[in-house]
Amino acid sequence: MLQNYFKIGWRSLKKNKLYAIINVFGLSVGITFTMLMGSYVWGEWRVNAELKDLDRQYILKSKWKQPNMGIEITTIAPLAKALKENFPSLVEDYYHFDAVTSVVSKGDKNFREDLQLGDSTLLSMYGFPLLEGDPKTALSQPNSVVISQKTALKYFGKTNVVGQTLQIESFSGERRDFMVSGVLATIPYNSVTQFVSSEIPLLLPLKSLAFFGRDGAMTSWDNVYVVNYLKLRTGASLPALKRAIAQQIATHSSKVIQENIEVIPTPLSTLYREENNGLVNKTIATLSLVAFFILLMAVVNFVNLSMGGSAARLKEIGVRKSLGSTKTQLMRQFLAESTILALFSTVVSWGLYELLRPSFSEFLGKDLLPFTSAPLAFLSVGIGLGMLVGGLAGAYPAFVLSSLPSVESIKGKLKNVKENRLFKYSLMVGQFSVALFVFGAAVIITNQVNYFFEKELGYSKEAIVWASVPRDWSAKGVAKMETIRNEMARLPEVSEVSLSYEIPDGRTGFQSGVFKLGQDSTQATFMPVLQTDEHYAKTYQIPMASGIYFGQNPAVGTQVPLVINQSAAKKLGFTPESALGQQVRLVGFGQLFHIVGVTKDFHFQSMRDQVGALAFVHLKTLNNYRYFSFKLRPATVAAGVAAVEHKWRELLPGAPFEYKFLDDMLQKLYQTEIRLKKAAHTATLLAIIIVLLGVIGMVSLSVTRRTKELGIRKVLGASPASLVGLFLKEFLVVAALATVVAFPLVFVSMKNWLQSYAYRVEMSWTSFAFVAGSFGIVIILLVSVQTIKASLSNPTHSIKVE
Repeated sequence: MLQNYFKIGWRSLKKNKLYAIINVFGLSVGITFTMLMGSYVWGEWRVNAELKDLDRQYILKSKWKQPNMGIEITTIAPLAKALKENFPSLVEDYYHFDAVTSVVSKGDKNFREDLQLGDSTLLSMYGFPLLEGDPKTALSQPNSVVISQKTALKYFGKTNVVGQTLQIESFSGERRDFMVSGVLATIPYNSVTQFVSSEIPLLLPLKSLAFFGRDGAMTSWDNVYVVNYLKLRTGASLPALKRAIAQQIATHSSKVIQENIEVIPTPLSTLYREENNGLVNKTIATLSLVAFFILLMAVVNFVNLSMGGSAARLKEIGVRKSLGSTKTQLMRQFLAESTILALFSTVVSWGLYELLRPSFSEFLGKDLLPFTSAPLAFLSVGIGLGMLVGGLAGAYPAFVLSSLPSVESIKGKLKNVKENRLFKYSLMVGQFSVALFVFGAAVIITNQVNYFFEKELGYSKEAIVWASVPRDWSAKGVAKMETIRNEMARLPEVSEVSLSYEIPDGRTGFQSGVFKLGQDSTQATFMPVLQTDEHYAKTYQIPMASGIYFGQNPAVGTQVPLVINQSAAKKLGFTPESALGQQVRLVGFGQLFHIVGVTKDFHFQSMRDQVGALAFVHLKTLNNYRYFSFKLRPATVAAGVAAVEHKWRELLPGAPFEYKFLDDMLQKLYQTEIRLKKAAHTATLLAIIIVLLGVIGMVSLSVTRRTKELGIRKVLGASPASLVGLFLKEFLVVAALATVVAFPLVFVSMKNWLQSYAYRVEMSWTSFAFVAGSFGIVIILLVSVQTIKASLSNPTHSIKVE
């Protein structure tokens, strides 16, 4: 019997192909998008989930009373080690590291790589597997290195490379061979080996810090720029750990640090999602909500079309009942048909998921799960959803229309059943509201993301290329790089060149407190300090509010030149003009600084934050540098890059020329928002498609049911325009009601979202008018095309329809 239900149902669907195609496509699109977003959300939730003993793994974050005294994700360098040694009943293990970049070579292969120098506890503490090597000894020798599987293939073309060597360059220019002691298997994205950048390809033991001249920094209680991790003992309490942390800080740290820092143990299980004020959590919630709305629209569309189509089968119901079919048999028949359609849509969505997965992975910046690797629950939810939607869609004809008397059914009348027009139109209003909400939100998100790239940043980002340079952090090394800079500046394709430790990407080398003579360090205003040469302002076209940017021959001695921005001058109690010549001190520096210039404020950091105080010291103050920034002539950007690369290979043989445009850096800075923008655009497109499919289906069913009426009206003189208006008015009323529902929700939700940004667009009525107008035009065109087509048919054929 069940086989007959499905056989008859399949024949019915084949007979009504348009109805079946619209329903299958609409529902499968909704399920596919939900699966894609679900895969992304699942991946975000699974970050760090593979770490060993995750429930006991913590990172020590810092909360500072004064902004810019330190970084949230780093803390006092030796703190984790001291806690393990002095409180073994609380702390089972620890790991802390220093991150650097350097040139790595093998034969003629030279690349600048990220290096992570940390404790030998790394592999055992987190359970990271090795393809090759012994995890117990891999990070125990000072001249050893553990590399990723990808790095092994990059330099050697194979993974069985334990015992081979890689040459690494120190900051003084010395090159030394490091023996590969292990090859790390590919591991999921996590907050330990991929915390500083997307991937750390080389892991070195902490003993290797001496090679880079940084070994003393890891033992200094004044160094607050080291990432510290802890693994607690089973049953250890967080309050006891916090007391232990406070005790160690009070015992070893300076008074300034004691009074301003609060170290917070943060579980690794939630760290990734809660970073940047919970930006990932907000993105997950937003995309989940959008996916739910899209799925809801698809389900409503499916149910609505099923209800509308079932009323056209009243005569079939009457004939079946006259021939002996029972109410139960009719109920099973309609439920079988709708379930077939819903399950078939689910199967189609699985194929669409695999087809679209690579594209979505690319624009979301995350690898989505292949369908074959998805957990069983992923498949079960799809099948369960198909069964549920099929049941909902088949409920109306199964339980209501099958109850009609046979005579009424054969006549095609619904007099004995109230056609719940309110319910039908409520579903349509809900569906249109969701589409308008997604559309409106996408417009606001797009405006905000575009604002990031269109707003004046206070400096020029056009035609600027930057590249990391080899490092010799000595007076001799600085002099050599200045000579190379001057040679580069002579290239006709290059307008300016600057040597600096920072570029405008929001990351600084250090923060320090600035205070006036007559004050002490407790009254200092803390701010990021950038280390640049005298060409930095001209290269980035940063305008001066007063004074000069160091000048051509800055003196560095007992009285050191300092440049600040307008915000820093204001916090120190100066105007841009009165700041010139003022003498100030920097916390941690013995020299006296005098202010020689004040720049106008510019966006060194993300526009999520207000422009803050900023100071500049000449790089000769500390002899630190990392980048060359090249301002190319706009007419010859491509030729300029080629000319710089040629000159680079001549002046810096053996150093890789790995350049990036500043625009690419901004793309990375706002990558979360860009992903959200792309997802919003996709959701809007899908929402409009689903609405259009619903409108096509509803108009088509309505025209079919009212064919005779159309013929009579036409015979009586009705014009095509009046016939279009007959059908159009109900959809425009629904759209107007949906606008009233959706736009207040868009305004409230987007206002809250925009509050996360210090610099944001204003929501104007023109954006909402654009959304409403575009949506209305699409509805008008769609309804008009279908209605005009029906009105042009021969009225005599329409009147004869039975």
